[in-house]
Amino acid sequence: MLPLGGCLLTDKPDPALDIPQAYDRAPKDPALAEAAVPSLDWWRGFHSKELTEIIEEARSANLDIAAAVAQIEQADAQSRVAGAPLLPNVAANGTAAHSRSSQSLGSGFSTGGPSERNDLTASLTASYEIDFWGKNRSALRAAEETAVASRYNREVVGLATVVSVANTYFQVLAAQDRLRIGRENVTSAAGILKLIRQQLSAGTASDLNVAQQESLLNTQRAAIPPLEQTLQQNKAALALLIARPPEHVVVRGGSMRGIAIPHVTPGLPSELLAQRPDIRQAEAQLASANANVANARAQFLPSITLTGEGGYESAILKTLFRPESAFYTLTAGLTQPIFDGGRIQGNFDLQKGMQDQLLANYRKAVISGFTDVEKALIAVRETTLTEKLQRDVVNSSRRAFKLSDQQLHAGTVNLVTLLQVEQTLFQAEDALVQARLARLQAIVSLYQALGGGWLPKPVETSDAR
Repeated sequence: MLPLGGCLLTDKPDPALDIPQAYDRAPKDPALAEAAVPSLDWWRGFHSKELTEIIEEARSANLDIAAAVAQIEQADAQSRVAGAPLLPNVAANGTAAHSRSSQSLGSGFSTGGPSERNDLTASLTASYEIDFWGKNRSALRAAEETAVASRYNREVVGLATVVSVANTYFQVLAAQDRLRIGRENVTSAAGILKLIRQQLSAGTASDLNVAQQESLLNTQRAAIPPLEQTLQQNKAALALLIARPPEHVVVRGGSMRGIAIPHVTPGLPSELLAQRPDIRQAEAQLASANANVANARAQFLPSITLTGEGGYESAILKTLFRPESAFYTLTAGLTQPIFDGGRIQGNFDLQKGMQDQLLANYRKAVISGFTDVEKALIAVRETTLTEKLQRDVVNSSRRAFKLSDQQLHAGTVNLVTLLQVEQTLFQAEDALVQARLARLQAIVSLYQALGGGWLPKPVETSDAR
């Protein structure tokens, strides 16, 4: 048996990952890398009390998170099921039988009278499979790693929920800002239309000027309903995230101007392997697959079973538990698979294939993590620059509009110029809101890419690897 035991030794697959030394788009200051791990409540950095309240409610009431918690309970129960073969199986048996023999043996001959008897038995049966090759231990380890993966999945779902709440809330604020801008521009366009009509009455404007301003006013009014739709739909989406009917949810919102911009640093790429729960989940799934391969390999080898039964048997109840009624049986069995139609080999090949698949998934999770951080860093940098430049556009457009409006009242500028400047200001203000939204969502994406919002601590697992 000792040479056969050597057949079970196997090395874990090598992930063969190239961990970069630093992110290309990250700040080069080493001091920033030291304080890079996102805080557990990173959403508080936006300084929005309502956002914090909604996120906290979602973390406790979200149905996707509840389903993930139920999966943890299932995985824990499966671990207990997988660990049962490592312990003896003990059962208590009790039987009571009454039998009566036939009075006739056939051909018309009688035996002279019926024969009746009682048979009473009380016994304990115990069986135990010696896990010489580690088959059952491997099955238990696979189930334990699956339970660990389910815990990381809970963190993945929780992080995704928080990110969805933050992004949706910012979309609510953006829709409110765009509605405010749209309504202000409708009011402004209506005032200008009133002035142009006065000029038409005075003979200093034409019907074309009135029609152009009416067209612009109607265009701005037509932009209001889609923004209202976006606002209400995002409020309904928030209601789903906190598992409440939309009718029972009130989202005040406000303006993105009241949202602070937190400073996020990515740290070192090597830290990402512990910070992101999806990477840890993929790692646990790979460990489970390794254990399943060991279990499948052990099935080629003999299984050794010990069985014992002891108890009392008697035909009369009052003598059932006397010493002379005692009996016992001890059995040792060894079973070596010889031919099973390829079932064991097929299961081994299946587990090897799943191991290769989960190894590829683990490598992809790690590389995707690095990619997500780089993409988020690029998005944060570019959206920050875009917002700054767009704010300059708004300031210039607002100044040009004020000057044009003053000159229109003074009669030194034509209406075509004013209409063009007005339309430019409207588009610039709307674009600034969208640039601000893109920047906030880029910061949220960076928090998600860094695995923020959960505690990356070791999870208790089996020592056997």
